[in-house]
Amino acid sequence: MLMSEFEIISDGDRRRRWSASEKLRIVEEALSEGESISGVARRNGVAPNLLYRWRKLMLERGTIAVSGDDSVTSSKTVREMESRIRELERQLGRKTLEAEVLKEALERARAKKPILHALSLRPDDFR
Repeated sequence: MLMSEFEIISDGDRRRRWSASEKLRIVEEALSEGESISGVARRNGVAPNLLYRWRKLMLERGTIAVSGDDSVTSSKTVREMESRIRELERQLGRKTLEAEVLKEALERARAKKPILHALSLRPDDFR
């Protein structure tokens, strides 16, 4: 009877953490000729869809994409975030300009206030 090796995860953490070198080795193995993604995934204990994702990231963005243990943000999400940042910067610029114009108008109004008060006095007010 043949026994195969099994990995037993006993710490309660359901997700396995893959190091960058492990990811690269597995992706390179999957890219070699004659190897199916499913076969490589099965041999290494990786879900095939995860291996497809690692391979796609590596082919699109190079080894840096699979080197981090953090999730990699998609290009579409980055473009959406950059667009949102530009919009917010534009709105901030508009509000800053409005604040400066209002501040200048307030300073001018305060400077004219004593003159306007004196001009508004009628001769009858001096009795």
